[in-house]
Amino acid sequence: MEQQAKAPPEIQKVAQFLRGGSAGMKVRVGALNGKRLDYFKGKSAIKALMSPAYQKLKGCPKVTTEAEATTVLQGLNAFAFVLRVQRGAPSGSSSSSPKNLQIIQEQMFSADEYYAWFYDGSQWTTYAGGILMVAIMLAGVMFPLWPPIMRLGVWYLSIGMLGLIGLFFAIAIVRLIFYVITVVTASPGIWIFPKLFADVGFVESFIPLWEWDLPKKKSRKRKAEKQDKGKAPARTNGGAYIEEVSGSGDSRPQSRSARIEEVEDEDAP
Repeated sequence: MEQQAKAPPEIQKVAQFLRGGSAGMKVRVGALNGKRLDYFKGKSAIKALMSPAYQKLKGCPKVTTEAEATTVLQGLNAFAFVLRVQRGAPSGSSSSSPKNLQIIQEQMFSADEYYAWFYDGSQWTTYAGGILMVAIMLAGVMFPLWPPIMRLGVWYLSIGMLGLIGLFFAIAIVRLIFYVITVVTASPGIWIFPKLFADVGFVESFIPLWEWDLPKKKSRKRKAEKQDKGKAPARTNGGAYIEEVSGSGDSRPQSRSARIEEVEDEDAP
């Protein structure tokens, strides 16, 4: 946009910071006239400008309070980097569909309002990715013209990748068969590489080597609640109830006794 090109350099740097991934802003996807746009809440941008990552930037306006952050963000709004929008109902039949956005005529910046991005940030990564894709396609088309050594290296590399994929599937099948056998012979069963499909690192996927398939333990809080419910005296609307009375600090079963106490019925006349 022409207004964005006229923005001061420090405002442009702020926009690049907020649009990048280092800002840590919570960005959502909305729909404006059928086109998808990223939008955010004002207080999310204020927190990003008060973060340590922003303080390390050079050539940007200094921000120490929320009022100063709001002033800087007002500059983004004035040069049409972001525009104030109103969020409506979902654009599709599902509740998870992007919500419809509508630009509000009165533009201002507030922590409780929503703002849509009309700035795509630096485009050098897009250009670099496009050049890389073209280079890969040309290299694939010209594969017959490659030197024999390079073609042999690619062949060995492809065989190695296929071998690793085959080894992974073989481990998954063997561990499943071993688990079924141990369920029958040594219940509750043993898993080889129990974290193979867990969301962990490559090395952690193979640690430990094996593990019993034990059920997950219930939390202590739930156990305590059940114990409290079990200790509560059984009581009716009226009549007598039985309460367990412990002895003088001794936890032996014979030191406990029961007493019967008469309780008046509240509904009795």
